Amino acid sequence: MNQTTMKWMSMAVAIGVVACLATAHAASAAKPMPPASVASPAIHIEDVQRFYGIYAAAHGHPTASQLQHDYLDPGSPGLHRLAELRNVTGASMAKAIDAHPEIYADAKRCMVVLPAARQRLKTALRELARRYPEMRLAPVTIAVGRGKPVGVTDASGVMIGLEALCAVNYLDPNVEDRFVHVLAHEYAHVQQALQSPTLYNDPKPTVLEESLIEGAAEFTAEFISGSIGNVDLKTMTRGREAAIETAFVADEDKTDLSKWLYNGTLTKPGDLGYWVGYRIVKSYYQHAPDKRRALRDILEMSDPKAFLARSGWHPGIKLR
Repeated sequence: MNQTTMKWMSMAVAIGVVACLATAHAASAAKPMPPASVASPAIHIEDVQRFYGIYAAAHGHPTASQLQHDYLDPGSPGLHRLAELRNVTGASMAKAIDAHPEIYADAKRCMVVLPAARQRLKTALRELARRYPEMRLAPVTIAVGRGKPVGVTDASGVMIGLEALCAVNYLDPNVEDRFVHVLAHEYAHVQQALQSPTLYNDPKPTVLEESLIEGAAEFTAEFISGSIGNVDLKTMTRGREAAIETAFVADEDKTDLSKWLYNGTLTKPGDLGYWVGYRIVKSYYQHAPDKRRALRDILEMSDPKAFLARSGWHPGIKLR
């Protein structure tokens, strides 16, 4: 999923036939954002309300023209960025709604939690700014797309498809919690894209590199919002840590990611690279005497091999 300059966070979404969830590490020309002390990140949800107004008026069957002219064209900058990167057009959306109407109908339950999720995310991002004064600002946008991918994250911000994330039911079953923890994960990716773009945008990462990118985001999500995004991995890996991580060491220098990452709907447990990367990062943080410096090292990581060597991690390590 990250074999080009685009990838998505985290996981994969089943939409009829399995559809890939990719986190986009899009090579961005966006200018660096101002320091976090200047203002709080904007969190946009207004595109969702506009979409569902159009959707309701059309009795669940808006036309391509309606979606383009009434929803996409007047949309937020984040929606326009999502459309640019992931081929979201009125025509592609109308096709997706016709093919999978249940996804868009079901996503209304997730729309209900957005105000509370937005407030919780604001609190989490304030905590990140407190713990990591170097935090750079970029907006978060929750919109409606064409059913896949769940979202895109690059230096310009986080863009999430409500209907796609709502459909990823193997993540946290509490949809409010799901949105908070996944968006916190994605905001860590914004920092990586801005602070360590060479590693984050590597078109051919190794298993170790990509697992540490995702593991750092999972650790950050837990650190500021209370939980990792993929909560199932905690139970699925319990008691198997040493075996899983020994296998990981054998593959860490490979560039075929398919065994370890972005296979969440194909393999159970899938996305094990997220989990191993999270444990390596957590070990680094727990062993570090200077916690503020450790968090900066985690988010600004540029040399994964050196980071691993300093982490104190080994297969099966017991962590607090």
